Order: sequence, then C-alpha cells, then structure tokens
Amino acid sequence: MASWQLYVFVLPAFIYFLVFHYGPMYGVVIAFKDYMPSLGIFGSPWVGFKHFERFFDSYYFWDLMKNTLGISLYSLVVGFPLPIILALALNEVKDGFFKKFTQTVTYAPNFISVVVISGMLIAFLSPSTGIINHFIEFLGFERISFMEDPRWFKTIYVLSGVWQGTGWGSVIYLAALSGVDVQLHEAATVDGATRLQRIWYINLPTIIPTMVILLIMNVGSLMAMGYEKILLLQNPLNIESSNVIATFVYKQGLLDAQYSYAAAVGLFNSLINAVLLIVVNKVSRKVSEVSLW
Repeated sequence: MASWQLYVFVLPAFIYFLVFHYGPMYGVVIAFKDYMPSLGIFGSPWVGFKHFERFFDSYYFWDLMKNTLGISLYSLVVGFPLPIILALALNEVKDGFFKKFTQTVTYAPNFISVVVISGMLIAFLSPSTGIINHFIEFLGFERISFMEDPRWFKTIYVLSGVWQGTGWGSVIYLAALSGVDVQLHEAATVDGATRLQRIWYINLPTIIPTMVILLIMNVGSLMAMGYEKILLLQNPLNIESSNVIATFVYKQGLLDAQYSYAAAVGLFNSLINAVLLIVVNKVSRKVSEVSLW
C-alpha cells in the first residue's frame, strides 16, 4: 500500500483541479436557463434547449463553424509536422555552438507575450510603415493591406503561430529521440545505411507513439483555439474570416452580458471537442495500438 506521504504530495494538485476545474462545472446549467444574476443560477427560469436552437438557427452559425474549423485545420496541417522535422534535424547536428544557437533562436518566440506578438504583426504588416510592405515595394510589387484583407487573416494567424511554437514543440520529440539506442545507428552504419535511411528506419519509428499521442490531443482541441490572439488581430475589415466560436462566446458573454447564450455556445463547442477526442483516440487504438487510454 502506498505511503500516506505520496497522497499528501498529490493533494495540492487534486484540490486545484477540484476547486478551479470541476467545482465550477455546476454553472454549465445556465446554458439551459435564462440566467439572471439577481435570481441566481438555481432561481433563473428553465428554458431547455432554447439557446442551442437559437445558435443553430442563426445566420452566423455556419460562418463561425467554417472559420473555426478552417483556422484549426490549417494550424494542424502546417504546424504539426514542423516540430517533428526540426527535432529530427537538430538531433543530427553535433553538440556545439551552432546547435545551441539554433535551439535558442527557435525556442525564444514561445516566451513572447501574445500581446507583443500581435503588436509586432500589426506593425510589420502595416501598409504604410510596415517592413514587409517596404520589402514588397522594393521588389516592384504593390503594397498589401494584410490586416484589412480577410483572405490573409488565416495565413497570418497560422504562420505566426508556427513561428512562435515550432521550436518549443520540438522539445518533446528531442526528448523521445534521446532514448534511441546508439548501437542501432552503429549497426546500421556498418550495414551501409545512409543518414536519411537511419532517420527514416530508426529515429522516425521511435517517435511515432509520441506523434500519435500529440496528434490525438491536437485533434481533441481542434475547436478550442484561444481567443486572445484572434481578438487582438481582429478588426471590422477582416472579421468575416476572423470571427470564430471563441471570440463569439467572449463577445456574447462578457461584452453583451448574454450569459446563458454564451454558455450554450461554449458547451456545444466543448462537446464537439470531446467527441473528436474520443473518436480519434478509438481509431488510433485500433490502427496503431497507441492511445490516451
């Protein structure tokens, strides 16, 4: 039987999740009520699925779904393979100044605030003073209003996220690669295997379980993108491609004080994520025998 000291060690984390994650879940009931602060959660009238039906019947429902899924899938397709490629490349570099310098340069953007990143993007992409447009004009092309053109929003959001997170995302793959038996590489070298063949047949299979687990988690949070960066980059001219469920919930709940409606939309979003997580995990368990549970 485990010692009581181990339970005490885990207790703070247990209390944290109980108080800040599981405790507030009772408030989800306001999605099925017309919540009024003066009456409280249990005193507000029950309306059933009224707010869900309102959201499903709204003219902006499909636009929100299209933008949310579009940005999320774009981020997944572009952003998921790059940390793997970077980790495989860094693993082949000998320890030294170049490797340390590369790791520092690629990890550093992860520690920059979202507010700072957004300010940098707005400044760099400005049609009048931005360095990117100065370069475009230098090449003989017309300046582009990146932040005002809805067609550019998804690309700007995704590529800036890739720049910020690729280096940090490669850390877990480098950790997995550190467990590769050196004797496998030595034996492969003796057999005449090239560096690319050793990467393909030794390194890559080693990190496949890690890749699958991270892919499951990424797909499970496909609809749960943060609203902070999108909200900071959003303006009336690009809103048709930047308005996603997260920003919609923020505006409806905190700005317009439609608490029940915002809770219903947020609950719908969370249910979609839960279903995706369960389905992808089940498929992964059958196909690769790797899963979260």
